Amino acid sequence: MADQQKIHPVTQDVEAAHPPTVPLMPRNSSKSDNGDPVEHFPPLRRTIPVMHSKPPKRRSCCCRCLCWTLSIVLLLIVIIGVVAGILYLVFRPKLPDYSVDRLRITQFNLSSDSSLSAAFDVTITAKNPNKKIGIYYEGGSHISVWYTGTKLCEGSLPKFYQGHRNTTVLIVPLAGQTQDANGLLTSLQQQQQENGIVPLNLRVKQPVRIKLGKLKLMKVKFWVKCKLDVDSLSANNAISIRNSSCKFRFRL
Repeated sequence: MADQQKIHPVTQDVEAAHPPTVPLMPRNSSKSDNGDPVEHFPPLRRTIPVMHSKPPKRRSCCCRCLCWTLSIVLLLIVIIGVVAGILYLVFRPKLPDYSVDRLRITQFNLSSDSSLSAAFDVTITAKNPNKKIGIYYEGGSHISVWYTGTKLCEGSLPKFYQGHRNTTVLIVPLAGQTQDANGLLTSLQQQQQENGIVPLNLRVKQPVRIKLGKLKLMKVKFWVKCKLDVDSLSANNAISIRNSSCKFRFRL
């Protein structure tokens, strides 16, 4: 009988005969449908820049002072407008009316030194049509008569108070002297002969105070300018006023 063949196990280094396989895909990865590994990356984060708002600018003291000043001025204008409107509705003010009714020449002659002496008496009618407003005519008035830019004579109005709806007639004496008046007298004579009239200008500057009820306001100035056409400038003759028109305005 043949010797039984003894089988002895052969001890081999299994790890050397069959080395461990290296994984084809890294850990923590998955496989796509095509067999390609799909790597997992952290989610992409979008960085949004932070916008810092500018701090509000502080207004300077000058700007604030200017704003306050303008506000106060605007408020004062509104208050003054309201008060003026109330006064107008209560008192219904009307402008006074003036007219030159008569002009009397007491002196108008040329002396030996070529100076012209003139003296007029002017009759002026002043009307106050207001029901609740009085007028104080103050001192410091001035009235003058002119011919083509040359002042012939001057004077002043008297001080007086004109009440409500009052008509006052004033006779104002005027006097003056013009040097080197030969040419002026010749021009007057030619004007009278050619046109039959002599144009004159009468100017009045009168300080007044207005009285509203019992309230006496600040002083203002009345300015009156009248255009007169007279037939002659002969002394001691009846002078006829052909045309007369007056314009009135006032200033503070």
